[in-house]
Amino acid sequence: MVTRLENLVFDCADPIALGTWWSEALQWPVRFPEQGEIETFSPNEDLWIPSLLFLACPDAKVGKNRVHLDLSTRDAADHVELVAELCERGARQVDIGQPDQSWVVLADPEGNEFCVLEPRERYRDSGRLAAIVVDSRDPLAHAQFWAEASGWSIGYRSDDVVSLHRPSDRPPDIDFVRDPQPKVVKLRVHFDVAPMDGMSVRVETDRLIRLGAVEADVGQHADPATNWIVLTDPEGDEFCVVPPSDISSVADPNPEPGQMGGTVCR
Repeated sequence: MVTRLENLVFDCADPIALGTWWSEALQWPVRFPEQGEIETFSPNEDLWIPSLLFLACPDAKVGKNRVHLDLSTRDAADHVELVAELCERGARQVDIGQPDQSWVVLADPEGNEFCVLEPRERYRDSGRLAAIVVDSRDPLAHAQFWAEASGWSIGYRSDDVVSLHRPSDRPPDIDFVRDPQPKVVKLRVHFDVAPMDGMSVRVETDRLIRLGAVEADVGQHADPATNWIVLTDPEGDEFCVVPPSDISSVADPNPEPGQMGGTVCR
């Protein structure tokens, strides 16, 4: 294994507003890696927990996201209070065809679906982020590929759900959940992975291609400064192989209008 999850990237209309919203929802701190971008990261500063990176993208959201977040709650009262608090701050309850269940499906201010889970023992001490959930036609095969790409390992397996656990075996998890609906548009929420152990982006990309990934073009070649490579995993979901980051500088969190970055969505 020579890569790890670096970011979970959100394409959005207003990165600063949405990133701030999620920072407050998760109680995670923020930093500003580039002009008009915002990143929120686990206060545990655990190398294996990906940050959430919010990038400007002019494309409108189409359909239900294939990747979403699950939030944890401590007890029944916390569950009710968190749903109410998030709705007061701009979330709304949504119907995505889910049956009656013990969790609540919400959408953030830009319409990205997420779930507020009822109290569960595994997530009792996880903080607000319980899991990153990925729709999957074949959860086991999908998870096996991402175990190789992320450095996480399979910690739970059933016919319809396969969970990857990070090396400490503590949440957040990555849950691959069976969903027969086909992918129809580019992912609005996707993973970035970064090489480890001094490996290059190109060398690591070639390894992932041997495991079943395919190179993709989402318009990134329009910018000659692009230093990442876009791939799709075996289910056609886009992700990026990026140089590892070491962000220590803080950019202006309040850019002037028109300075929200480029139009290439990655």
